[in-house]
Amino acid sequence: MSLVDTVKNAFVPIHREGYPFIAAFGAATLFLGYFSSILFWIGLILTAWCVYFFRDPERVTPVDDRLVVSPADGIISAVGPAVPPRELGLGNAEMTRISVFMNVFSCHVNRAPARGRIAKIEHRPGKFLNAELDKASTENERNGLVIERNKGKV
Repeated sequence: MSLVDTVKNAFVPIHREGYPFIAAFGAATLFLGYFSSILFWIGLILTAWCVYFFRDPERVTPVDDRLVVSPADGIISAVGPAVPPRELGLGNAEMTRISVFMNVFSCHVNRAPARGRIAKIEHRPGKFLNAELDKASTENERNGLVIERNKGKV
């Protein structure tokens, strides 16, 4: 193993979508650092947080077509019946909803919760309410997707 491989393996990968944000934070840090060393250190801390926010660590999940796993890091905040979002076209019958709350320190890379084929992706514009509020699930901006599986939809 080379020195480059050793260094590369020591760091958690960054999701490619995060690079523009990290670059913006880095540029702002350098700009602010030109005027003040205190602002430079604050910017450097915020840039490091941005790198941490967009980390994409390897995940090992059980491999079983019957399972549905959490698509994100965080805390399960609610499990119960709920009517699916109207934009997904799944009808008005209640289904089981599992809500996962992520704070700013949670890894924000989401993964597919189940094996299958993505049949539909719908973006719904909305608000940016505090995620701890009950109405955030229905009023906030979101992407919804339908995954077709051998035994139905998820």
